[in-house]
Amino acid sequence: MKRILFFAFAMTLALACNREQAPKVLVLYYSQTGTTEKVAQALQSSLGADIEEIVPAESYGTDYQATIERGRKELEEGILPELQPLKSDISSYDIIFLGYPVWFGTYAQPIATVLATQDFSGKKVVPFCTFGSGGLVSSAKSISEKLPDAEILPGYGVRAARIDAAPAEIDRFLKTGGFIKGETVKLEEFPAPKPVTEEESAIFDAAIGSYPMIHAKATEVASRAVPEGREYLFTARDLPRDGGDTLGRELKVYVLAADGQDPVFTQVVR
Repeated sequence: MKRILFFAFAMTLALACNREQAPKVLVLYYSQTGTTEKVAQALQSSLGADIEEIVPAESYGTDYQATIERGRKELEEGILPELQPLKSDISSYDIIFLGYPVWFGTYAQPIATVLATQDFSGKKVVPFCTFGSGGLVSSAKSISEKLPDAEILPGYGVRAARIDAAPAEIDRFLKTGGFIKGETVKLEEFPAPKPVTEEESAIFDAAIGSYPMIHAKATEVASRAVPEGREYLFTARDLPRDGGDTLGRELKVYVLAADGQDPVFTQVVR
């Protein structure tokens, strides 16, 4: 009987230790229009994590132009918008998924306040964002610079126009990153880029369509197979808007050509 009781006690202790070793995860996000909130909720559901919304003391409202003007002023003048106090204790979490819309190529200003007022030392931080054309790479770099004592892990970003594709992409992202269990297709690396063909140039042009923020010409491309079809990584150069013939700065444009669908760009890296 003593042996049985000892064994039961040992098993209980082992299970308790395993539970203690499991990382504690928080999904912390700011959402202006509700789009980033959809990504946050999908992450929280898959991770079984705690979740909290970042709420400005003074709402940005729903007027797009007013939000742009206020956001630009805060960014240019280094103004940190006041926030309602967080209910979550950052110090009690191991991994923090930090979400935001991209404004002016970086995280929305409420995130600047969080980075300046909360201690992320020793934490693993996973950025996630929504955007019109891009901003994951640039915003993650800025977070890394603001949080030198935290470990910034690869993040997830999605165009607001493609929000319906987020659930499947999030599932693959979390499995690939080892945050949740499950099998997923490991994507091959992009091969070395090569000059674009006329057919590939047509794919690029169709993907960017009339999107006003991209006015560029594809020069090189690399592609790889993905579960949905084929993904392209185009190197492009901004076209002159004054009718000249000198190409401008370089940009990278990711394009997804899903089977049976028109190609769409998924992210721009400038």
